[in-house]
Amino acid sequence: MKRYWIAFYVMVCLLAGCQGNKTVESTEETVADTTATVDSTVADNEMKAIEEEPMPKAADELFDDFVFNFAANRKLQYSRIKFPLPVVRGDDIELLPKSKWHMENFFMRQDFYTLIFDSEKQLEETKQISVSHAVVEKIYFHSKSIKQYVFDRINGRWMMQKIIHIPLHESHNASFLDFYEHFASNADYQMHHLRETVDFVGPDPDDDFNEMEGVITPDTWPAFAPELPTDMIYNIIYGTNHKAGKCKVFVLRGIANGLETELTFRHEGGKWMLSKLST
Repeated sequence: MKRYWIAFYVMVCLLAGCQGNKTVESTEETVADTTATVDSTVADNEMKAIEEEPMPKAADELFDDFVFNFAANRKLQYSRIKFPLPVVRGDDIELLPKSKWHMENFFMRQDFYTLIFDSEKQLEETKQISVSHAVVEKIYFHSKSIKQYVFDRINGRWMMQKIIHIPLHESHNASFLDFYEHFASNADYQMHHLRETVDFVGPDPDDDFNEMEGVITPDTWPAFAPELPTDMIYNIIYGTNHKAGKCKVFVLRGIANGLETELTFRHEGGKWMLSKLST
């Protein structure tokens, strides 16, 4: 890989008219999907294509493969939920019958989804077929709440076991989520939570098959700052025994285009600081 100072890369981008990978703000669950969505006709066609084909048996090995089929295939979804489904709110448990369930598309109508990992190594662990427990989270910043969809792989088949509503402060990511809400919505706050130099890894404008490395300084950050969702984000917890740590990797992953942006944060001196951006 080549290593350049980021100022040079900014100049190349300006001359070439290149633009960073930008995402758009996601919406609350009660608001119609209008801003952070792909064209509805395209999304409907993609989901229809998935629904018309039976899910491959291999899709039960990796949760990522399963959840995309689950979110797009109505028949499969209804067959992979344990009804009556326990819906837990504190000490209250409601048993939701099959007749009251509404199709859950998760992030299929968006052009991206988000993930939070405790380390870069953890990204690779999501690809292990040994994972047999997973939780899809909808994180709402306005209401400071999280809706968790709990899945277990039983006899080789992923099944939704229950839904849990928890306040945001009970999440093992609580400290980071509180920080992220401000970081994503306030440019001045971002500037005060950058390391003196932020490591950068991105595509080489001179070589489509190579990457370049460099550093971002606060004065060049605005040229590279990705637009981050601010109202609601998704997360998938793979496996168990996750604990609060001093590192978080926030991932924006494209659904159809294969693009991915990773922001690595470290807790230093009592606050979260951005240490690396990868695009």
